[in-house]
Amino acid sequence: MVRMGPDVPLLNEYKQEFFWKRFPQTVLGGPRFKLGYCAPPYVYVNQAVLFLTPWLFGGIGTLLCQLQLLQELHAAVLSGMLMFAAAAAVQALALYAARRNGAIERLGAPNILVDEEEVEFTHCVSPETVRFIAPGKRFGLNVMLHTALSGVLCGCGTWYVFLGRMTALYGSIGASLVVFLFSWVTLCIAEYSLIVNTATETATFQAQDTYEITPLTRPLYILIFIAVDLADRFSDPLPELHLASQVLHVLFLFLPLLWAFGILPPLDALLLWGMEQALVFGLGGSPMSSNLRLLLMFATSAGICVCNYFIPSTLGVVLFSISTGFLLSLDLSQVGKLCTGSGSSFRSQGPHRGGSPLPRLSSFGWNLGCRELLLYLCLLVVATAEAGLVHYFVGSTRYQSLVMGPQAPVSYLLLVLFCLCWILREIQGAYVIGGVFLNPLYPKGMSSIQTFQQRNRGLYFAAAVRRVLLYLVSPLAMIAFLSMDKSLQLLHTVSFTVGFTRAFRVVWQSSEDALLQMVVVILVRLAAGSSELRGWDDLGTGVQLFLVGLLVDRLTQFLAKLKFTLTVLVTSWTEKKQRRQSAGTLLALNASLCPLLLAVVTLSALLSAPLLPLFTLPIFLVGFPRPQRSWPGPVGTACPCPDSIFYQQMSGSLASALRKAFARGSLGSLAPGSHFLGRFQDRMVWIMILERGYGYCTVNIKGLELQETSCHTVEARRVDEVFEAAFERPERLGFTQGFNMHWGNALTPCAALAVRVYSDARNVLSGIIDSHDNLRKLQDDFMKALIWLLLRHCVQKHKGFMWSSVDGSTVGGLKSLSSHLPQTTCSQPPEVVVVESHVSSLRFRQDSSSLTSFGDWSDEDDLFGPQPARRTVALVTAEAQSGHTTLQTGASLPGSVEMDSLFENMALSALQPLQPLGLGIGMPAVDKGCNSEVFRESPGSLSPLNFSCPHSEVFNLPAMWRTAPLLPSRLLSLRPLFPEEWFRFSLGRFWPAVQGETSEDMAKALKEDEVLKELHVHVALSCLISLGAESAFTSPSYVYRLYCGDVPWTEGLDWLSSSKELYQLTLQAFRFSFKLLFDQASLGPMESPDELFSTLEEYERDWYIGLVTEKGWHDSVLQEKPFLFSLGHDLTMGTYTGRVLSLQEQLVQVGRLNGEGVRGQWANLSWELLYATNDDEERYSIQAHPFMLRNLTVQAADPPLGYPIYSSAPLHFPCL
Repeated sequence: MVRMGPDVPLLNEYKQEFFWKRFPQTVLGGPRFKLGYCAPPYVYVNQAVLFLTPWLFGGIGTLLCQLQLLQELHAAVLSGMLMFAAAAAVQALALYAARRNGAIERLGAPNILVDEEEVEFTHCVSPETVRFIAPGKRFGLNVMLHTALSGVLCGCGTWYVFLGRMTALYGSIGASLVVFLFSWVTLCIAEYSLIVNTATETATFQAQDTYEITPLTRPLYILIFIAVDLADRFSDPLPELHLASQVLHVLFLFLPLLWAFGILPPLDALLLWGMEQALVFGLGGSPMSSNLRLLLMFATSAGICVCNYFIPSTLGVVLFSISTGFLLSLDLSQVGKLCTGSGSSFRSQGPHRGGSPLPRLSSFGWNLGCRELLLYLCLLVVATAEAGLVHYFVGSTRYQSLVMGPQAPVSYLLLVLFCLCWILREIQGAYVIGGVFLNPLYPKGMSSIQTFQQRNRGLYFAAAVRRVLLYLVSPLAMIAFLSMDKSLQLLHTVSFTVGFTRAFRVVWQSSEDALLQMVVVILVRLAAGSSELRGWDDLGTGVQLFLVGLLVDRLTQFLAKLKFTLTVLVTSWTEKKQRRQSAGTLLALNASLCPLLLAVVTLSALLSAPLLPLFTLPIFLVGFPRPQRSWPGPVGTACPCPDSIFYQQMSGSLASALRKAFARGSLGSLAPGSHFLGRFQDRMVWIMILERGYGYCTVNIKGLELQETSCHTVEARRVDEVFEAAFERPERLGFTQGFNMHWGNALTPCAALAVRVYSDARNVLSGIIDSHDNLRKLQDDFMKALIWLLLRHCVQKHKGFMWSSVDGSTVGGLKSLSSHLPQTTCSQPPEVVVVESHVSSLRFRQDSSSLTSFGDWSDEDDLFGPQPARRTVALVTAEAQSGHTTLQTGASLPGSVEMDSLFENMALSALQPLQPLGLGIGMPAVDKGCNSEVFRESPGSLSPLNFSCPHSEVFNLPAMWRTAPLLPSRLLSLRPLFPEEWFRFSLGRFWPAVQGETSEDMAKALKEDEVLKELHVHVALSCLISLGAESAFTSPSYVYRLYCGDVPWTEGLDWLSSSKELYQLTLQAFRFSFKLLFDQASLGPMESPDELFSTLEEYERDWYIGLVTEKGWHDSVLQEKPFLFSLGHDLTMGTYTGRVLSLQEQLVQVGRLNGEGVRGQWANLSWELLYATNDDEERYSIQAHPFMLRNLTVQAADPPLGYPIYSSAPLHFPCL
């Protein structure tokens, strides 16, 4: 029994032993000195020798240099050559050992009880020993590259730590010796990980190191340190560079600790993070939704900055920067879709990684059309014309005082615009001023959507004013401010060029952030007055805006991380279920080391790195910097399941609702990396902002599991409480009720969005399905529904419609097995089609094995109580030559015990057994000489029907449907069950649909055609007998079995199942009749034939009536069928349930999550699973946390670490 609660072990015993073997290996760079078994001493000695080899060769070079036998450069080259030779020898030895292991195979039985890492050593240079110490490289290119790099690293490292250089830097021989000794420890660690054996890094970004990039991580950082030192040596004396070299030589000693604690990122994360930071803060761009887009956008933006540097005219620089900044800030993915001819602006092509195609939306901005192109062209022309005129006539003036100069009116206009935009955005959400106070203007109560939208009209008008000010007026005002700035005259320096290129870009890329940055610069100038801020003014406006933008971003991160830190600290004690035995000690330790804790938070904010709470405890580390997306893989990866269809269905409507919320500012500032959580009934939607540009926003929508686990329920209940406090508050608020009582929670409610979603209602059918009065009426309703469907089938066939079992209005019958697993990675061969069938037929069982030959047995007397329907699976093998299909079904023996399978109630006997050599061996024996077909009248021998009305041919049924092997006397005895009045009434209602005009004489002749009536009587009663429904229904279990299609064997079942169309119609009729029973028991009986006819029409048009596991249910949800109904059986409670899905517009409550809290928990998840391999499903860090929403956050992580059941491809939303 797994012990739950706050004191559950952070790591189980096996993982603890594994961790304490891995961590020393990580610290030392790869040597395995701690093993779980006894190893010969030479194993440890060999590793120690290899570890100290670089120090030995470097010591030789250093000694020769100190003795003045060689110059520094020559001594460094000698050390490098020696290390190169040693590395080549190690690689050659590893390659030889690998070949020996591949050619020699040990005999003898392996011992399965020993540790999987245990190695049998024979001698110090045996292949096993070499493979254990130096596993070698997988690729030959890496062998050459790493070997050459090891020589370069040793030579440059020797030069880097020469005693003469240390003395010149610090002026002290003692300090130089200390730095020299510990620097060689760092170099030995890097060399060992590069050549001998690479340790698993705590800073792991990719789940697998496919191309052996990890060995390059530590040498790369050392080469960066060496590059700075070389720049200091060979460049002109620069105090800042000399100071940096001194600091880095000291920091060089602590590199092993930085590697061990995972603060320095791996190469791939470093490259992506560096490009993202340079693009956002240096070039004015935005984080991108994919690595390819990031690379292309960074290269393009850097190229534009270089072009600006070489443009001689300042006017040309202004016009070029405005034009390119505007173009790059647009959603360029729409241009690609316009070129390829795709109309949708979404990047979704079919069911992709759990996603589905979203509907085409025609409102402004979704597609790049004539309206959008015209608006963009007008904006570009107006902006360039304004900038050119302002710069030409005003920018060259000498008088540039902000208080009295031409920039003064624009400056005050920007201040007013900022205040208006901020106020109009704040009043759009449920809370104001950082989520502390409730917004009194936000609508109260969520009783109905109409009332909510009506109360929101004033806010909608304010949002429209804000959009005009933010997206039209503000960019033009900011361009005017920049175009007349005096710093443009100093443009041809690198800093000024980069600063103004960024400034003109960010005006469009993020108008709200740019407005804030300019307001800060203006306030600083106004505060200074006429006095000159010497250091600040010399930077220029472009660099000032860059520094302000960087400062605002880091300050925002610091405050969010500080709030997350306080939440973890406080709740570790206040929440009883989170209070561990060590909680008091950890709190005291954090209090005593408060300056260190603040330093850790500050450092993580400065690096834009996640603040990592180890095991989500109040033990805080600085995670390695990584992109805002946090995950290396492509966006859209999910773990799909049958419930994923509900998120696929609502994604299109949610996209439209989010677009309006983004445009109005209801969700606050839309910075890339922001996270939102949406809640409706049992559904949780995770929304992440990926990109932000002018008039668009790129997001990723994830759907969390619907399964009600204990942890999921606890956090979902707290989410509901947080939303109720914001949206279900009383009309009048007291002073204390105006505060956000859940401010410390990770979730801050923002707004309620109107989204078309399915409302899920489940009812227990006790008193309905087991009522004898209702069951007696079921037979009559079945006959009426069957007659209606037969006539409808004739009308559709006459109009040219082909009957299809996958029509949105049909019910389950012969459905694909993919209905049980709508999104699966497995596929069937093209010649084999998997079909769901519930027919127990003698003809189907002729070639089946003994386990599937008892389908004609049935227990219908409810001797043992209600029985769940058994769903069998049949394989239909398409034979191209004969053009027919062969069905094989399996059924279970009555009274036998069946195990529950993964597919809900599917019987174990439904699985196809093995048949050796293709022989039909089984019991009971089947007499193949006696075929039931001989008792059936062939269609060719039937006499033609002589209708009295010439138009009766429209309602004629296929001849095959008249060949039921039933005695006429039996049909005659059931003749009173046929509802003649209903038949004539339905015929009269269907006839106008065929003729197009009403003719009373023709309709009367049609109703009086006895041949047509007898035809339908014969077919309808034959279907009734084939279902075993000739007597009134008395058993709920039998009704449930028929609803599920698990038809017991009857005399006419072979005939019925031979025609798929008729079988589908019969099953659909029975399901319609049960839905009629359900509706009449709930709402009252049908009062007239007109009401019954319109109800059946509504079923056919607006309803899907079937089973949840059928493909038709899956397709109907995605096609947004208005209503869906399913009958189920709760095995544990022994009750029958009805499930109704209703498509309607509902309010989905959306709140903002603490983005830094999410990043911190994801960083811990990555460390815990990829490094500590703590994949225990009941581990502490995945338990419910009502404040941090820890379980939901783990679910929302990208696979394989998280498990969202739905994840969309990047979706581009217009925000204008």
